[in-house]
Amino acid sequence: MPKIALYGLPGAGKSTAAQLLTQELASEGVEVVRLRLAQPLYEAQRAIYAIAGRPLTDETQQDGRLLNLLGTQMRRINPDALTGPFTFRVRQAEAESPKAVLLCDDLRAPDVETVIRLGFRLVEINAPAALRQSRRQARGDLSAGDENHPTEAPPAVEPWRRIDNAGDLAEYRERLLALARELIA
Repeated sequence: MPKIALYGLPGAGKSTAAQLLTQELASEGVEVVRLRLAQPLYEAQRAIYAIAGRPLTDETQQDGRLLNLLGTQMRRINPDALTGPFTFRVRQAEAESPKAVLLCDDLRAPDVETVIRLGFRLVEINAPAALRQSRRQARGDLSAGDENHPTEAPPAVEPWRRIDNAGDLAEYRERLLALARELIA
């Protein structure tokens, strides 16, 4: 079972890569299980917005500043607050879908060791700063996370693959198609 974890600065195209990889692999009859390290953060974000009287209506909405804060504080309280549940979900996916490709699209530097220990290969997604900024604005985030925040720092590891996302969607799709073929070869 191949396992890959995508990382890159906000707006680089990690979620788009996960969607395109999932579509391509599914068209080849390969099951993909997407696992998000930050799942507990998204759950906390939903709860905080609900408590604040502004329930989120869209599961994809992100309050980057809040998520940066929550990630820092949850890791301070319990360094395994994100990696513990992630490890459980990985083991569960391995048992329930042993032939699936496991795909994580939100790897952060503090979690690299755990993800590598679980057998994931790292894929770095790169895009120019101006393009990342325009994508973040178009995405409609509730607030932008701080690219200089410690949780956004690139992992200090050599990735298995690097994917450039500086061109148009067709070029990006072709690069991801090559990665998908490599995964199932």
